[in-house]
Amino acid sequence: MAPAAQGVGARRRLDGLLLLDKPAGLSSNAALQRAKRLYRAEKAGHTGTLDPLASGLLPICFGEATKFAQALLDADKRYLATVRLGATTSTGDAGGEILARLPVTATRADIEAVLPRFLGRVAQVPPRHAALKHLGRKYYEYARKGVEIPRAAREIEIHELELRSWQPPDAELAIRCGKGTYIRALAEDIGTALGCGAHLTALRRTATGGFAICDGRGLEALEPLSEPERDALLLPVDALVGGLQRLDLEGSDAIRFCQGQRLERPDVSDGLLRIYAGGIFAGVGAAAAGVLRPRRLMTAMPATHR
Repeated sequence: MAPAAQGVGARRRLDGLLLLDKPAGLSSNAALQRAKRLYRAEKAGHTGTLDPLASGLLPICFGEATKFAQALLDADKRYLATVRLGATTSTGDAGGEILARLPVTATRADIEAVLPRFLGRVAQVPPRHAALKHLGRKYYEYARKGVEIPRAAREIEIHELELRSWQPPDAELAIRCGKGTYIRALAEDIGTALGCGAHLTALRRTATGGFAICDGRGLEALEPLSEPERDALLLPVDALVGGLQRLDLEGSDAIRFCQGQRLERPDVSDGLLRIYAGGIFAGVGAAAAGVLRPRRLMTAMPATHR
């Protein structure tokens, strides 16, 4: 880690990954900005938006880690969701106005019977209050003005969908899904399948990629710590790409790779690899047909978090 700049409130060069447990009621950007101020980091970004209603794992990338955030943006995620049957809302969650109420006659067996319909690769229509864009403006901007726009269905993938508890009218679901899945829309679709409507009342992200909420820290837990104590909680940048095969380079190969040059490596299998030069994480490379090319490089390897 590079030395901090002088001054109590001065920003500093900081590289690493923070596993933040975002509280409900705070937007992902607000949580990011609080973490960035707390760590006095020059640069920060998160790895997948959580709605203000939701809580849970929101990994924060500082400095060089932002270059490798895509790995978590693309990763599968796990959630615990509470779905309330019998009412639909304008936003698909508890933050919206109730649009309709219907009697709930569904049993636990009825719910378990419809859940398999949503497993695998399925088409999902994004909610009206989404951050996706239509003609340069976000969906929720149109929704707030009462303007209906076309919302094309997108293919998503749900790997696991389990009913954890049923306390009418609330069903708690455990979900593992791919990127781009809207849990609000899933709740609405389940309500439609059951014929009574539904909306999301609580959501907690419990895992993303190889990281779990049990290792996360909340903002309130971080605030009373000293700066060295907070820094010690950061994971190294290469934790973001820990799922990739490791390749160690030495000598001229290490130098050339770090300078952005391709290497002839017929011994390396095709695919993405995490590359180390002299034992230090250097970035991600892509191998194809015996050639290794840099994909993402660390700017200054000595500044990586240790």
